[in-house]
Amino acid sequence: MQIKSTDESYGLIARLLHWGMAAAILAMFALGYWMRTLDYYSPWYKQAPDIHKGVGMILMALLVFRMLWRVLDHRPDDKDLKAIERKLSHLLHTGFYLLLVVLMIAGYLIATLDGRVIDVFGWIEVPSLHTQKGLEETAGWIHEFLAYLLMGLVALHAAAALKHHFVDRDKTLLRMLRSGKPNS
Repeated sequence: MQIKSTDESYGLIARLLHWGMAAAILAMFALGYWMRTLDYYSPWYKQAPDIHKGVGMILMALLVFRMLWRVLDHRPDDKDLKAIERKLSHLLHTGFYLLLVVLMIAGYLIATLDGRVIDVFGWIEVPSLHTQKGLEETAGWIHEFLAYLLMGLVALHAAAALKHHFVDRDKTLLRMLRSGKPNS
């Protein structure tokens, strides 16, 4: 089991970060979407946002680690992709990282602009770094808009991976599914 990536495939850490964060981000979108339907009398009215904020802070820490790992880790060879596919892939991945950073900062601001801390499941408290009451709604709109945009990019990313696997029959998806040398 390879920890770091090779020319042939992504390593265990890159794959765990990719699939783990993908699952968590999809779950966070579903939770956020569902939270908007709750009324004041729902037993989840306070608990669901606390879960959303706590997981969001964990994802923010994982995103920082993931970006550092991406810089330090070897990337599998993508020479089998066309030049335009390499450019689009790079653009999409850069877009993912930028979008996630801004999305998470906006989420952080929604919860902390009034001076409150974010309690991460009783483990740590993330302090408010800036207070400016009244901007929570703007941060909320940005957070929601970017969440929908992110889901669009996720769909595009998944469609591209499936196209490479089933139409082009190349190794693109296999590099992220298993370690070692993907079969041709």
